[in-house]
Amino acid sequence: MMPSFLKAIKSQVGRKYITGITGMGLMIFIIEHLYGNLLLFADSQAFNMYTYDLEQMGWLLYVAEAGLALFFIYHIYLGISIYLNRRKARPKGYSKYKSQGKPSHQTISAKTMIFTGIVLLIFLVIHLNTFKFGNTKMIPVPGHPGQQMQDMKSLVINTFQSPLYTFSYALVMILLGFHLGHGFWSAFTSLSMKHKKFSKFIYTVGVIFAVVMAVGFLFIPVYIYATGGHGALISY
Repeated sequence: MMPSFLKAIKSQVGRKYITGITGMGLMIFIIEHLYGNLLLFADSQAFNMYTYDLEQMGWLLYVAEAGLALFFIYHIYLGISIYLNRRKARPKGYSKYKSQGKPSHQTISAKTMIFTGIVLLIFLVIHLNTFKFGNTKMIPVPGHPGQQMQDMKSLVINTFQSPLYTFSYALVMILLGFHLGHGFWSAFTSLSMKHKKFSKFIYTVGVIFAVVMAVGFLFIPVYIYATGGHGALISY
């Protein structure tokens, strides 16, 4: 049983299937992450309390982070592996590969998946170094005398005062939109959910999802930068 399972997941079809599973898992994380980020525009301490509550999960948070890292790394690995196998299968004229039309959805989004994926990987490393491991001041926890938490809200606002970081972040979010645009549809088709009757609908939903996620993430740094961190939507 085990050898057959290992053989299956190592096959091209098996790898696409697992890519779909990891891709859907990462999309769920992206939705949750955007929700957390938008708390910057809620109550004055909503974002800090959100990050504080996550830290209070203790070892469960480390397990979740390890699982997420595994999903991300394996997703990247499978994506590169599938790309290289396809390139090897048709080395001639690969760079001149043309769209196969609507059924295959070979759009710019589809043909740049490997590029946008690598850019997102590099961005993730920088993002973690800036926010998860960045220097923050400690402030009192509301309603918990004697306890302190990291002032992550100030770190985010101060970071997005930098034009280089802000517009680099914005550019990457646009690339995230491109990646999700095809990734959503690809994840469903990889999990054998493709049907001619629903393919166009799934692709349309994927494009809408990608635009909403990209705009949502894009709005935060641009708004903070444009208002100097003191816009009407930000409570203090």
